[in-house]
Formats: sequence, structure tokens, C-alpha cells
Amino acid sequence: MSNGDGGSLALFKNREFCALAGTAFARSQAFSTILIALALYADQFGTTGTIEGLWGTAFALVQLLIVLPLGRAVDTHNAKRFLLVGLVLNVGVFAGFSLVSGVGGVIVMRVLQGVGASVLWLTGSAVVGELSPDAERGQWLGTYNQVGAFSSLAGDLVGGFLLYAYGFTATYAALSAVTIAATIGVWLFLRDDPGGQTDPSAVTGVETFRRLLDRSAIRALVSLRLGLSFGKMAVIVFLPIYARTVFGMNPFAIGGVLAGGKLTKSLLQGVVGGYTDRAGGKHRFVIAGTLTYALSAAMIPLAGYAQGVIPPLSLSLLGTSLSLVPAFVPLFAAYAVIGVADSLRLPASMALFVEEGEHFDAVAGSLSLRSIAWKVGQVLGPFSVGVIWDLTSVGTAFLTAAIFITVSTGVFASLYHVEPAPDVAAVPGD
Repeated sequence: MSNGDGGSLALFKNREFCALAGTAFARSQAFSTILIALALYADQFGTTGTIEGLWGTAFALVQLLIVLPLGRAVDTHNAKRFLLVGLVLNVGVFAGFSLVSGVGGVIVMRVLQGVGASVLWLTGSAVVGELSPDAERGQWLGTYNQVGAFSSLAGDLVGGFLLYAYGFTATYAALSAVTIAATIGVWLFLRDDPGGQTDPSAVTGVETFRRLLDRSAIRALVSLRLGLSFGKMAVIVFLPIYARTVFGMNPFAIGGVLAGGKLTKSLLQGVVGGYTDRAGGKHRFVIAGTLTYALSAAMIPLAGYAQGVIPPLSLSLLGTSLSLVPAFVPLFAAYAVIGVADSLRLPASMALFVEEGEHFDAVAGSLSLRSIAWKVGQVLGPFSVGVIWDLTSVGTAFLTAAIFITVSTGVFASLYHVEPAPDVAAVPGD
């Protein structure tokens, strides 16, 4: 069903879109809140950068292992059931996090969190892509991600405040309540078997991936994902830890830092998604977004020079006075630039992968390639940057992330070129 000229807000009149958006809200809020909790665990357990990197790697490694069979299962089975299972699993994860007492427990829960997040992201994105009208795909995907960005903002601010004021148990209980509400929404409002089921012999197998990777556009997109994920996930994992362990920021202040990026992302992503539909040349938006992200990563070490340049700040909120160290300002600015970068890149990147997958009736398979390329860098990035931090300095670690992102952008620009859609009917074996 088309949303006409109503734009992003008109999509919320569609109950199915609202149910899908609810899964994005629950998933993103949990992801952001737990990142702040990891900074508290790092401070509480006195961990090294290498161990902290393992917390990011554990989350990504399990996703790397399951993403291919998961993509095939989503293409060939009832996607609604996968969404329900993923939501229920996340509630169990929150219960587990409330009981952890050491580094090992955090690693185990990060593994389970990775499974639940992967199920929700891959299934939700595939269903949104398949239910959206062709001419409005960027709008649907951009708005869907915009909901996730707004939820991440809520996770940063509300989750950070809950951790600051009430501790772990109350915070995880609040996350559970949001996820249960999303589960009810999917159960009541999303059609059974959304998007239909494809013949298992025709999708998400080795032959399908081979056909997809024969496309130069897919090879360019996958190459970009590899390098970008290495740098981006290192930033996402270590910036909150950097803020806590180096500058002593409390959870609410860390949430405020992260809110800079989520605010710009939530305001811009749906608008930019609609603009990409009208302007065309989606690969140019991808290039602009990744280079902007490299700039933001390079800005993070500037926080170390803020002392003596930027005066300490003090805010009054809910009857409480909150002191902000000078490093808050450059970290907030860097993350705000990250939000602009993702707004440029995400809707265009997702739309390109969906369009490529449609040629072979394997949208979830194409998104699986997108995800697996990300997971390879996500597995290597946090651990590698953690080791670099331990061996050299925090500045070198974040600059390394920026360099990886820049190089991956150059590779994408050199590989990408527009080619006609393949004649699927002529492909042997279809």
C-alpha cells in the first residue's frame, strides 16, 4: 500500500509498519543502553582494552556464524515467527544481564544478545523491504531506520539516566517492558507469513550468493561494508568506555554524548531516504556518508585536548545538578557528525542491497551478504582496536578506525559502476 504524498509520518497510519517499527525500537533501545552498561562493567571489573574488545567481538562473532542460515530461513519460512522468537529471546537476555557478576558472564550475554539482535534486524529489514512499494522503498527503509535511531536516542538518554539513578536491575526491567510491548504489536498487527515464502532450492544457497557476487555493485557494497564495519564498530564499542574510564563520565553524561549522533540521525534519516528516491545515484550518498564517518572517528581523540580549553559545564535536571567534564563537548560533536554520516549512508546502502536481491527473489539473501560483510569487520574491529589501544594510545586506536573507513570508501568508489539488471529468467538453474 502506497503512503502517497504524506511522507514518513503517513507510514504510521499503516498498522503493519508500526508493528515492524516497534521491533526496531525495542532492538535499538536495548543495543544503546547495553553499550553504556558495558562502560560501567569495564570500570567495575577493571578490564583492559583487549577484554573490552572481546565484548564487541563476542556479539559479532555469533552473528557472523548464523547470518547465512538465518537469511535462508527467513526467505523460506514464516518471517513473523522469527520476529516473535527474537523478541522473546531479548527479554531473556535482559534477565541474564541483570545477574552477571564477572567478565565471563558479560561475554556469554553478549553472545545471546547478538543472536537476538541479528534475528530482529535481518528479519525486520527484509519484511519492510518486501512489503514496501517499489517507488517508496527508500522512504520505508529510511523511516524504519529513523525509528531505530530515535529509539537509540531514547536508549542513550533514558537508559543512561536509569543506569545512573537506579542501576542495572531497574534498567533491564524497563527494556523488558518495551520488548514485550513490541511482541504484542507483532502478534496482533503483522500479517502471517509477510512477504511469502520462496522455494528453498532457489534462494540463499551457494548458487544464489554466487549470482549476487557476480554483480559488480554487490562486490563494491560488500567491500565497503568490510572496511566500514571494522572502524565503525570499534568507535561504537570504545567511545562509551573511553568516556567512562579516561574522563570518569557518569552513565547519564555518556548517554548525552551518544545522543548527539542519535539526534541528528533520527531527524535526518527519513528525509534523506526520501531524497535518495528522487535524486537517484544512491552510491554517491554511500560515499559521502562513509567519508563523513571517517572524519567523525578522527575527531574523537580531540577530547583529550579539551581540558583547559573548554570550561566545565553544569546542568540542572529533575532537581539534580549534573557536572560535565570538558571532554563532553568534542565527544558530543564527533557523535553528532556520525549521525549525519549514517543518515547519508544507511537508506541508500539498504535500498541498493534490496534492489540487487530482488533480481533473484532473494532479498533476505542479499541482506545476509550485507550483514555477513559487516560482521567480519565487526568481529575483527573491536578486538584489534582494543589491542592497539593497549599497545599504543587511544588516539592511535581511533585514527586507525578512521583510516580503515577511508580506505574502504576508496575501494568502493573504484569498484562501483551501474550495470543493467540481470535477466533472471535467463539464469541457468532458475
